[in-house]
Amino acid sequence: MKSPKVYENYQKIFVLGSTVLQLIIYLIGAYIIFLIGSVWLILYLIFILILELRLLKLSCTHCFYYGKLCAFGKGKLSALLFKKGSPKKFVNRKIGYKDIFPDFLVSIIPLIVGSILLILNFNSYLLIIIIVLLVLAFPVNGLWRGNLACKFCKQRELGCPAEQLFKKK
Repeated sequence: MKSPKVYENYQKIFVLGSTVLQLIIYLIGAYIIFLIGSVWLILYLIFILILELRLLKLSCTHCFYYGKLCAFGKGKLSALLFKKGSPKKFVNRKIGYKDIFPDFLVSIIPLIVGSILLILNFNSYLLIIIIVLLVLAFPVNGLWRGNLACKFCKQRELGCPAEQLFKKK
């Protein structure tokens, strides 16, 4: 079976789609967290910022797409903020679910908060928002990454610890 074509640079429209999807997930999560108070919202946004900076510094600096347009546009962003790392470090890195769990918390925390708010005071509008977040954060995001982003990724061919984690049988 022939391998799919890989991209040296992803098309800008693809990067825009990835970015919009992630921003919508973040914004919905932020809205739900805002419902319990602005202090919690600020903490949630700081948490997202820390996770994004961690990704840019610890992964993107070592990736093939450093300074290029990866599926998420973070290769170019990383190059603006941090110096280039070692591609060998990216390939040899081993990650487990405990390493990516904080990334899942970006969606899980608002889902838990929203569910508690629903139990305390049912609101059909909030229920719809929670369902939209659940669908976007997990099946849609997973399909986008697995069937579009990762499928055409040059780093996947070179070696990607995330692919190794998710492809385990």
